[in-house]
Amino acid sequence: MPVLFLMFKNHAMKVVLISLLLAVCYASSGKRTLVLVDNWAIRETHSTFFKSLRDQGFELSFKTADDSGLALVKYGEFLYDNLVLFSPSVEEFGGSLDVASITNFIDGGGNVMIAASSDIGDPIRELATECGVEFDEEKSAVIDHLNYDIADDGKHTLIVADSANLMKAPMIVGKAEAPVLFRGVGMVSDPENPLVLNVLRASSTAYSYNPMEKIDEFPMAVGSSTLLVAALQARNNARVIFVGSLDFFSDEFFQAEVQKAMGGKKFAKSGNAALALALAKWAFKDVGVLRVGEVKHHLADGGAPAAYTIMQDVSYSVKIEEFVAGEWKAFKASDVQLEFVRIDPFVRHALVAKAGVFSTTFTLPDVYGVFQFKVDYNRVGYTRLYSATQVSVRPLEHTQYERFILSAYPYYASSFSMMVGVCALSLVFLHYKEEVKDKKE
Repeated sequence: MPVLFLMFKNHAMKVVLISLLLAVCYASSGKRTLVLVDNWAIRETHSTFFKSLRDQGFELSFKTADDSGLALVKYGEFLYDNLVLFSPSVEEFGGSLDVASITNFIDGGGNVMIAASSDIGDPIRELATECGVEFDEEKSAVIDHLNYDIADDGKHTLIVADSANLMKAPMIVGKAEAPVLFRGVGMVSDPENPLVLNVLRASSTAYSYNPMEKIDEFPMAVGSSTLLVAALQARNNARVIFVGSLDFFSDEFFQAEVQKAMGGKKFAKSGNAALALALAKWAFKDVGVLRVGEVKHHLADGGAPAAYTIMQDVSYSVKIEEFVAGEWKAFKASDVQLEFVRIDPFVRHALVAKAGVFSTTFTLPDVYGVFQFKVDYNRVGYTRLYSATQVSVRPLEHTQYERFILSAYPYYASSFSMMVGVCALSLVFLHYKEEVKDKKE
C-alpha cells in the first residue's frame, strides 16, 4: 500500500505540474480574447470575422456587454490579453467592467478593438476620449454625397473609402486592393496626442451629421479630418483600434460588391475582410512586434575592461527579433541607430545588420563620465524598441599621456621663460646689492 500510494502521489504531482506548465504556456500565448456584443445575433452576422480570428489562433470568449459576471482581472492577474467591444449601444457594462477598468487594462498592456455605430452609447464615447479620439454624437453618421455606394438607401451614408485614404503603413492596414464600405459614426483625433494614428480618413467631400436633421450648425467633422478608423499605440506598446462602423466587420459588407454611384470601377468584393483582418492582427500584436536579444559591447581589439578609457575604439552589437507567423525571426532594417549618451548624445551611428545582429564600431569621445549605449527604435506599425546599457568612461591615467604634448608647447615655453627671467632678475638683484656695498666702504 505505501508503494502504491507513493506511485499515485508522484503521478498526481506530475499531472499537477503538467497542468501548471500548460496554464503558463496558455497564459503567455497572448491569444486570450474576450468579445463583448450587444446581442447574440452579432455572432452570426459577423461570423466570418470571428472565424478569421480563430484561424489565426485566437481563443474567443463571447459574452454580452451587460453580463453580470464580466471581469478583466482576477486575483491581480488579467484574465484576457485582448478585448473586442462590438457593443456600441451599451449604456452600462455588467459586472466589474467599466471605462476605468478598461483603461487600466490598456495601461497594463492589454489590447482593445472597438467598433462603434450611429447608436453609440456614452461608455464607448468616454473610452475613446480617454485615448485621444472623439466620436460624434448619437444618431450622427458620416455622409458623402459624391463617394457613396450604388446600394445606398438615399441618405448617402453607405460610403466608399478608397485605398488612397488609407494610412501608408502596410504593417497596420496590409495590402489594400479594393475600396471598403463604411456606414457608421465619424470621429476626430486629438491633434496634441502624437500616439493616435489616422488609419482611414473620409474623402474631402464627406462630413459627419445626423442625416435626418437639417444642417443648422457646423458639423463636428468635415472633409479629410473625418476619421473612419483610428488607432493608438500607447507608450507601453498596448494597442487600441477604433472603427466607427460595426457593419464594417459584418458578413454582408465582407461579401458585398462595391461601386460608386457617381461612376467608377466595379469591384466584385469589398476590401473590408482584408483590412479588418490586418487591423485585428496588428491590434492583437500578431504582427509588428519587436524584442531585444543579447547586447554586447567590448573594445575593438577584443578586450572587455571594467571601464572604458576616452578615445578608445569600441564595438557594440544588439540582437533584434521580429514576431512573424508565430515565430521570432531576425529583424531586417537599415535605419536602426545607436546613440552614446551622457546627457545628450555624443555619438550617433547607424547599425549594420547581419542575420538579425546590428553592430557598429566607433571611437569614444574625449569626455569622461557615465554613458549609455542607447537604441531607441520607434517606427509606425512596430512596437517601440528600447535598449539602454550603462558604462563608465574614465580619463587617461598619468602613464598613458604623451611625455610632450604639441598643444602644450606654449605652456612649456612660458615655464622656461619664467625660469630664465627669475634667474636674470636674481643676478641683477645680487649685482645691484654688491655695488651699494662698495660705495659704503
